[in-house]
Amino acid sequence: MADTKREIERKYEATDETRLPDLTKVPGVSSVRDEGVAELDAVYYDTADLRLAADSLTLRRRTGGADAGWHLKLPVSPGVRDEIGAPLTDGPPPGLIALTRSRTRAEPILPVVRLHSVRDVRHLLDAGGEPLAEVSVDTVTAQRVGVTADGATTRWTEVEVELSDGGDPAFLDAVDKRLRKAGLRAATSESKLARALEDTAPSWKKPRRAEPGASTAGTAGDHVLAYLREQYAALVAYDPAVRRDLPDSVHQMRVATRRLRSTLRTYRKVLDRAATDPVAEELKWLARELGADRDQEVLDDRLHTRVDDVPETLLLGPVRGRLRIWSVTGRQNVRAQTLAALDSPRYLDLLTTLDALLTDPPLRGAASKPAAEVLPKALLKDYGRLAHRMETALTLPHGQERDRALHNARKAAKRTRYAADAARPALGKPAKRFSKRMKAVQSVLGTHQDGVVMRETLRTLAARAHAAGETAFTWGLLHGREEAAADAGEQEIAHLWKRATAGKLRTDLGG
Repeated sequence: MADTKREIERKYEATDETRLPDLTKVPGVSSVRDEGVAELDAVYYDTADLRLAADSLTLRRRTGGADAGWHLKLPVSPGVRDEIGAPLTDGPPPGLIALTRSRTRAEPILPVVRLHSVRDVRHLLDAGGEPLAEVSVDTVTAQRVGVTADGATTRWTEVEVELSDGGDPAFLDAVDKRLRKAGLRAATSESKLARALEDTAPSWKKPRRAEPGASTAGTAGDHVLAYLREQYAALVAYDPAVRRDLPDSVHQMRVATRRLRSTLRTYRKVLDRAATDPVAEELKWLARELGADRDQEVLDDRLHTRVDDVPETLLLGPVRGRLRIWSVTGRQNVRAQTLAALDSPRYLDLLTTLDALLTDPPLRGAASKPAAEVLPKALLKDYGRLAHRMETALTLPHGQERDRALHNARKAAKRTRYAADAARPALGKPAKRFSKRMKAVQSVLGTHQDGVVMRETLRTLAARAHAAGETAFTWGLLHGREEAAADAGEQEIAHLWKRATAGKLRTDLGG
């Protein structure tokens, strides 16, 4: 796959008579260089039901201009997209298709729109002659294509301002001020493809996405479904980020997966478990597949930090070399496992099932009741499970049995926290405070479990060093430090749990 470019741009409505103002009056612009006129021919691909367009993705094959080739644009934020390029080929490159799979799943990718653009380009330059932005006046002719299209056409003119690589986004505000003063107005369509579809397919409307955490109607079903749809959207959106190996993407996708599963399990009075339990099991599988990558990442960072903390005089043997081999090998293995899971029919079936479940949810009687009546009961039931596991774990002596019990308590804390997050739009500040307490409990239990895994890994590394005829001194030193940290951590767990259970949890939540 070719390079990735962060595209930051703004679009403006224009006509054939539109003339650009003097852009040297924009602060920072020393001169404007005319780059001439280019003709661009682009074919946009999507599913027959326009799934990519619905999520603001565009996949095109373009000829003409300086960047002919395939381009996939993924939304980052309003006016900001990541453009991933690939060389010209007859069909869509498999690497780009993979990045669309969470949206398209098993549906074929087909040509849907053809755009012919006559682009008049200018570069805004600073005093040193370096480009600040590219301004183009585009005259566009669009035509619907494909077996289901009727060949409808449309034509328009627009002005596009794209920030140069590494530029300050604030510069676009200065250009915007100048253009608006000249009478231009921001485009109502987010992209050329969106404009083409709006003009040539009047029946097509881009789905409106609910804002995360936004209030919904007062029934329990409305609130639970809004939260589930939010997490499903996050799961789908993080898929291409994981495939691109972007920082924190695996963690965020795994969190969305766990939130979905926890919500389905917690609010069984709202959604029929006969339909949701099989989905929850598949979400458990996906979280486990993603977990190998995430756990390797966390453990890798922790091991390197611990080794860096050891004085050089106590680093006996090829410690850093052995750690590097372990790290690279482990990362390669879990990365392959993650990608295999995302490319599997099982994963695509799960996405299809989730989509169908949220489109036609299996609601139970409690779904129509007020959220303030239903959600606290489910939340407090989860809290009761957590309390039982914590109290059991804290009575056990130090050792493996207690470690396992605390790990189970951590999973219960996470589920309780996610349940509180789902209830926040309905219950407000009490649910927010409750979630904050559960997050603190989950965090300290997570640190404890990381220590358990860390000690097991250190024992493995020590055994490998010994078998290779190396000294295992440093690995033993690190193991001892981890044991000491675990003893202190368990005292912190008991103290934090006592504080977390103080106050008026049941009263606050209406229980």
